[in-house]
Amino acid sequence: MLEQILSRANLLLAWKRVRANGGAAGIDEITIEEFPAYLREHWAEVKRQLLEGTYSPSPVKRAEIPKRSGGKRPLGIPTVLDRLIQQAILQVLQPLFDPHFSDWSFGFRPGRSAHDALRYVRQMIDEGFRVIVDVDLSKFFDRVNHDLLMLRVARKVKDKRVLMLIGRYLRAGVFTDGKVMPTTEGVPQGGPLSPLLANILLDDFDKELERRGHRFARYADDFVILVKSKRAAERVMVSVTKFLRQKLKLAVNQEKSKIVTADECEYLGFIFKGKRIIWSDESLENFKYNIRRLTARSWGISMAERLQRLSEYIRGWIGYYALSEYYSPLPGLDEWIRRRVRMCYIKQWRRPRTRIRKLLELGSPKKQALGVGLSSKGPWRLAKTFGGQAGLTNAYLKEQGLVSVRELWIAFHYPK
Repeated sequence: MLEQILSRANLLLAWKRVRANGGAAGIDEITIEEFPAYLREHWAEVKRQLLEGTYSPSPVKRAEIPKRSGGKRPLGIPTVLDRLIQQAILQVLQPLFDPHFSDWSFGFRPGRSAHDALRYVRQMIDEGFRVIVDVDLSKFFDRVNHDLLMLRVARKVKDKRVLMLIGRYLRAGVFTDGKVMPTTEGVPQGGPLSPLLANILLDDFDKELERRGHRFARYADDFVILVKSKRAAERVMVSVTKFLRQKLKLAVNQEKSKIVTADECEYLGFIFKGKRIIWSDESLENFKYNIRRLTARSWGISMAERLQRLSEYIRGWIGYYALSEYYSPLPGLDEWIRRRVRMCYIKQWRRPRTRIRKLLELGSPKKQALGVGLSSKGPWRLAKTFGGQAGLTNAYLKEQGLVSVRELWIAFHYPK
């Protein structure tokens, strides 16, 4: 199996996917762009170590993403080399494991998506399963038991060199605050292999739910179980918690786990209202929070780069949340986003002369351009004035690369 993983065709496909996914450099500071030159020089030695079983993966670089709640979400960034090797392993292991996974496991599997999970939940609600057991696993990716996981991987992987390599990835450690912290449990998030390993461990749980005849949907570690009565839901909550603790050594977060009706359920960022699937209020607030972050006036990057990152984020968000059948806020969101972008332009044109000149170049009437340039108002207020909008028109912002939330939503629901 290791030779199959390291075959030229498999590695070329793995590199194509790693390169397409992009991402930051790991602890070796080698970027996606720099990696091909590095690989040409070092691959012969890396391959020799892999075949001999002496290769040691680099520790994962710890990064933190700010959350609207004020906390931070930890993220692991493997080196590009380790992302390549993990992707190559994934491409060989996925066809081996995936066909045997549950039909109601939807996360990180070919031909399946979060949208499929949501549509299935909607279908079960329509069939009368209107009480939902929402179980929250406490820090799942940090608490995966390595022995239990590797035992399940070894059911289908017989090449001991591959098992040893996967084990080394699990124990590679995390680099944070200038030192390497050991990882005696958990699956590091951020690597291509982690979602498959999560599915392998939780497949026993899926099979147990199937054996009991439950309706459920699971997306990675996020799952709901649908029943017809509160009494049944209470029994399920107790038995499921016991199974996860005793069989898989996973902890259930009692504070976040709950029993709710269909109308109260929030799953994968959506709620179920009547016959509709719509985004949750929290999802919309998180979107606005990230737009504010990407249009922060103090962020010292060029407008071209800012608009590129902003539009990438909007496309990704709509690509996921366009499933929502609620669209009333979209025109208002577009107007708000454009105002924030205009604010960034005006902030960047610091001097009055610069603002006047730039607005005139963009076609703003002279009187209005002078009004913006000489005004004592802040950039946010100036972004809504006629002078600011006459120069920084909707058409101009679109020409610079800013995408429309409303237009993307329409394209999703009414493709040409």
